[in-house]
Amino acid sequence: MADQGTTQLAADPDVTVLLNDVHVTYRVQGDNRPRLRELLLRKGTATAERNVRSIRAVRGVSLVARQGEAIGLIGMNGSGKSTLLRAVAGLLPPTSGEVLATSQPMLLGVGAALQSNMSGRRNILLGGLALGLSKDEIEGRTDDIVRFAGLEEFIDLPLKTYSSGMRARLLFSISTAVRPEILLIDEALAVGDEIFRQRSEARIEEMLEDAGTIFVVSHSFASIEDICTRVIWLNRGEIQADGKPDEVIKQYKAFVKRSK
Repeated sequence: MADQGTTQLAADPDVTVLLNDVHVTYRVQGDNRPRLRELLLRKGTATAERNVRSIRAVRGVSLVARQGEAIGLIGMNGSGKSTLLRAVAGLLPPTSGEVLATSQPMLLGVGAALQSNMSGRRNILLGGLALGLSKDEIEGRTDDIVRFAGLEEFIDLPLKTYSSGMRARLLFSISTAVRPEILLIDEALAVGDEIFRQRSEARIEEMLEDAGTIFVVSHSFASIEDICTRVIWLNRGEIQADGKPDEVIKQYKAFVKRSK
């Protein structure tokens, strides 16, 4: 399967991400811990394995993403959207199946990689270094990052004094200071005011013009419809629909209405 996927990537220069029958299963510890009496009856030996259960977060997802596509992922909480993004980013190895990409995908998440006790300016430096920029490159882009985030008055204050919207704006601004071929955005557009949302969408459009591929997880249908060229609806870890944004969103809304 891996050889087949690699061959497909090589054969089609527009393909950037290829998923073949990807499964991700978590093993989690349950809360039903044995009581003291039960432990004594078992002579002090706990059967911890009985409390472990498996959660199938992603179930057999296959897809092909190409340059110039902005792919929205929609679905209810727990449907596997963020787990799938983490698997594409290489942060979460699939239990089975394969994830192939032509370059390292970059995951942009609202709470990732920011240090609360450090200033916004210091976070720009650390974030830029994590993205592979040199110190001189970061210093040359800092003013633009601050201006784009709209944080001129707050950039030297500790991040812990920022609102969630300010943090999200700063993270988005840092992450999009470079132009990766494959960008993964997890809920970053759902936080912030309307002006920043419009700025974010404009920046994503610029990135798509550079022939990139973008995956967007968001509960904001307005953002999805404005940004995305394609939408995938996930339900319980499986693809329910894959197609034009307005058509897939309509199907999803009808499903939610029926489920109430």
